[in-house]
Amino acid sequence: METYLAVDIGGTRLRAASYPADGIQPIEQSRIPTRVVGSSPVQRIIDQVKKVWPKDSSVRAIGVAAPGPIDTDKGIIYSAPNIPGWENLPLRDLLEDVFHVPVRLGNDANMAALGEWKYGAGIGHNDVLYFTISTGIGGGVISAGRLLVGAWGLAAEVGHVTIDPNGPLCGCGIRGHLEAFSSGTAIARYVASELADGVPSILPASPAPTTLEIAAAAHNGDPLAKAAFDRAGYYLGLGVANYLHIFNPSILIFGGGVSRAGGLLFDPMRAALKSQVLSPAYVDRLAVAQAALGDDGGLLGALALARSG
Repeated sequence: METYLAVDIGGTRLRAASYPADGIQPIEQSRIPTRVVGSSPVQRIIDQVKKVWPKDSSVRAIGVAAPGPIDTDKGIIYSAPNIPGWENLPLRDLLEDVFHVPVRLGNDANMAALGEWKYGAGIGHNDVLYFTISTGIGGGVISAGRLLVGAWGLAAEVGHVTIDPNGPLCGCGIRGHLEAFSSGTAIARYVASELADGVPSILPASPAPTTLEIAAAAHNGDPLAKAAFDRAGYYLGLGVANYLHIFNPSILIFGGGVSRAGGLLFDPMRAALKSQVLSPAYVDRLAVAQAALGDDGGLLGALALARSG
């Protein structure tokens, strides 16, 4: 029996699984912390792959979803958030030298987009925009049935389109990116700033409320919390409108914890979309869906990548 292996490298959690030639039910899977004192993350990846390596079948390829900007042709991770020392890391070659099978490497947000397209909410669509909205905003683009990665694997940084060059500072260090307006971090930061300025709310100024607490307050009718999501949804709509004009997808897929706020975020997003698109044709037939694969999106995207050769 032929099998494929998939690895999903997170800043805090490392997952590996083996799969049959068809289907998405793992034969075996394992999950451990990415970083442990005295153990290198690369060695932990190798150990995890060995742990799920099948004993009675051959492995065709290994797919890896990794954080940060990646040169997909050369298999190099330029840098990885939350994993110190991963600068220009030739992870593909390191793994191929150990396992002697093809290794295919992709950005984790792109892999989640690929997973949703192949096995989740994007099935049946050839043009897909995927957003994960959590601490930051990431995503991926499927256009005409192909995952867009760009000339050097750096495409589809959907959270880093500039909405307002004079806007708040993004985590990347540049002002006014979509992520600086509509991520969970941005929502919490906006509320904390308003509370510090004396804006009334049922939310306490200290400790600073979390995005989940802000969502609960908004559902309970708190004006500040509601305004925070109105603001985030409005700017999300502006950003999405740009992507609709460029890619004309048939479906938008949203994942990540903030997306679970539902109408709090997406009602103002839809209103902004309608006001910003060149023609109603961009949205009249546009499907909007919640990601179907949950935490398995990146792992199953890595599986799809492994099977793509």
